[in-house]
Amino acid sequence: MRSSKEIIEVIKNLREQKKISVEELAGRVGVAKSTLSRYENLQRDFPINDIALYANALGTDIGYLLGINIMNNGNNTDTRIPVVGSICAGDGFLAEQNIEEYIQYPFPSKRQPDFALRVKGNSMIGAGIEDGDIVYMRRAPWAEHNGQIVAALVEGEKGTLKRLRWENDSNKVRLSPENESFTDIEAYPNQVIVCGLYMGHFKPEREHV
Repeated sequence: MRSSKEIIEVIKNLREQKKISVEELAGRVGVAKSTLSRYENLQRDFPINDIALYANALGTDIGYLLGINIMNNGNNTDTRIPVVGSICAGDGFLAEQNIEEYIQYPFPSKRQPDFALRVKGNSMIGAGIEDGDIVYMRRAPWAEHNGQIVAALVEGEKGTLKRLRWENDSNKVRLSPENESFTDIEAYPNQVIVCGLYMGHFKPEREHV
């Protein structure tokens, strides 16, 4: 598996081979031209969790960019996504040092998660999500509907997995747990950074003593 520096070098080489300008690629993946330039010049860490966007924009697959093998099986794809111990860095991007491992996950080709989160605690047990579960996330800047489960940061503090809710008569949003032992977190929208939207989860086999 390639390092973050090696991945951006592959992206840059592939972009140049396909005669795609920095401006055009930036437009395809939805970032500013200056941001992509900083990635390519190694002035800013490349966000690993956005790698699917770059693979699609360059007409290649995630495995090629990561330097790993991808196996096809019918309509599903076996690929690897990063598993993180903490949700994301203060700017909403996955921090490379928080990546614990890469795991394979079969999914329909147009519904691929961008990263996985190892759950700590039981605040979402009412949704069937328990301590130690692996939760699959798709990157998005905000919830797509009221009450959606999101991975988020509140005022730069430690990340949390909760339901994001809002009311028409309030200028604050709530991050609500699925466990009565925990309380809601209230904050203004500009204090919340959404790192990803819940797509599903997996329960690893627990060791029995």
